[in-house]
Amino acid sequence: MVGAGFRCEMNLARSSYGHVVLIPSYNTGARLFQTVATIRRLEYPVWVVIDGSTDGTGEELTRIAEHDPDLRVFVLPCNQGKGAAILHALHLAYRQGITHVVTVDADGQHSENDIGTFIATSRAHPAAMVLGIPIFDESAPKIRVAGHRIANVFADLVTLRSGIGNSLFGFRVYPVMPLLEVFNETRWMRRFDFDSEAAIRLSWRGVPAVNLPTSVRYFRREDGGVSHFRYLRDNILLGFMYARLFAGLATRLPGLLGRRTRSSRVNNDCRTPR
Repeated sequence: MVGAGFRCEMNLARSSYGHVVLIPSYNTGARLFQTVATIRRLEYPVWVVIDGSTDGTGEELTRIAEHDPDLRVFVLPCNQGKGAAILHALHLAYRQGITHVVTVDADGQHSENDIGTFIATSRAHPAAMVLGIPIFDESAPKIRVAGHRIANVFADLVTLRSGIGNSLFGFRVYPVMPLLEVFNETRWMRRFDFDSEAAIRLSWRGVPAVNLPTSVRYFRREDGGVSHFRYLRDNILLGFMYARLFAGLATRLPGLLGRRTRSSRVNNDCRTPR
């Protein structure tokens, strides 16, 4: 019965809008198996890109996938970064006629029960990117929450407040073709900078954002939580990314301002009584 669910999705992919859940993973350990199992129980097709992991998860998950046609595993020989792992899967998705990918973190932080809502919203707005807005609970480190707020300020500035609700949160639905085109624009966006830069560059291309609130869980290390975020290294990477994007904003400014003007006129017309 599960296999039939994926065949239905693949037929849908070739006829209208097909979605797969895409999970990039690097040394996530046992949390990866729990995340995949939970999503598969919900009968969504899952693609996992093992990004040069050395913890044996690639080999074990590949064995599991041999008995599950709705689970595909791609093992990269060395660690290339989150963006590069997603790009690897995007090329394959495009060739198979899949139009959208739902990106989910491997460590179980994202709410698997909200995947259906994200897919339904994406099907209602197929040209849009669906961005998760994290609802933080007491498990969220304060420094991470503050980092999200700071990043959102910069994203608003560089997109002229185009509607990106959260620029760092990785639970999203992307239309495949526009995201591939964005990747082709830059040699960056391959590592931790992927989430922010992808949303910003898609916004620059006129891809609208639909924001959905969703809960997020932070697991402690003793509970199997895994984080490869490094405050100094990754904040330097983000700072460099925003510097690059602000430098590129000048050439895009006329188009962004024109788009905002046209949008404002449309909204005013819609509010004008007839």
